[in-house]
Amino acid sequence: MSNHVAIGFIAVGVIFDLLGCLGLIRLPDVYNRLQAATKSVTLGTCMVLFGVFLEFGFTAGGAKALLCILFILLTSPTSAHALARGSHISGFKLWEGSVMDKLEEDKGE
Repeated sequence: MSNHVAIGFIAVGVIFDLLGCLGLIRLPDVYNRLQAATKSVTLGTCMVLFGVFLEFGFTAGGAKALLCILFILLTSPTSAHALARGSHISGFKLWEGSVMDKLEEDKGE
């Protein structure tokens, strides 16, 4: 039974990863693309790694999968924030359909 659960986690994770890749291609600007990459690919990769952990259990491979999950959860949001802030400071414009720019509003105050 646990083998089916592990395969389910891996399959759903791969689907999230594919949707994140599709977002990188289809979304209009760097900020939307960062959001797609960070949210869906992080969740997808963590689900794949959790499926690997369920498959291997508390072995060396399972422990490495858990450590990788922790590493991704700590570094992915931090790096996305740094990239978005650097892009904004460098002058990358938001998509013309964007509703607000809170960082620019905060600078004006």
